[in-house]
Amino acid sequence: MISTYNLLEQVLTQNYFNMNIQIIAVGTKMPAWVNEAYQEYQKRLQPEIQLQLKEITLQKRGKNAADIQKMMQLESQQILNAIKLGSYTIALDSRGAQYTSEQCADQLNHWKHLAKPINILIGGPEGYTAETLAKADTKWSLSALTFPHPIVRIILAEQLYRAQSILKKHPYHRS
Repeated sequence: MISTYNLLEQVLTQNYFNMNIQIIAVGTKMPAWVNEAYQEYQKRLQPEIQLQLKEITLQKRGKNAADIQKMMQLESQQILNAIKLGSYTIALDSRGAQYTSEQCADQLNHWKHLAKPINILIGGPEGYTAETLAKADTKWSLSALTFPHPIVRIILAEQLYRAQSILKKHPYHRS
C-alpha cells in the first residue's frame, strides 16, 4: 500500500504540475540578439514551464493581393500542422483580450490547470487566415501597440516569465 506522502512525492518528481507551451511563430532567421533574449526567458521558465519554439517559414510576398493570400494560406497550413492534437491554442491577435500582469498570471494558472499542451500562435505580417483564427480557443493581445515580429517573441517569453514569477511570489515582478 502506498502512503499519501509517497504518492505526493511520486507526483512531484514526475512533473505532473509542469506545463508545455509551444510558440508557433511565422518567421525564421532572427537576429542573434532576439534569439539570446528569448532563450534567456526560456531558461528562466524551467523546469516548471517547458517553452518550445516552432518556427514557420515566412513565404516570400509578391506585390499583388492574390500572391499575399496564397502565401498566407501556405503559412496557415504550416501553423495548423504544428498545432498538437488535444492542445489548447491561443492566437496573439490585436482583437484579443488584453491582460494586466496579474491577469496574465491568472491566465497562466488557468492554462496550467487545463492539463493540456498549450500553443501560442504568432502570425505573419498580414495576420492569420480565418481558418487559423477559428482553430484558436482564445485570442490574446499583448498590447494595443504594433510590435515587430521578432520583438513579440521576446515580449511573450518575458510576460510568461513575469506571470510565473507572480504565481511563485518571486520578487521579479514589483506591483
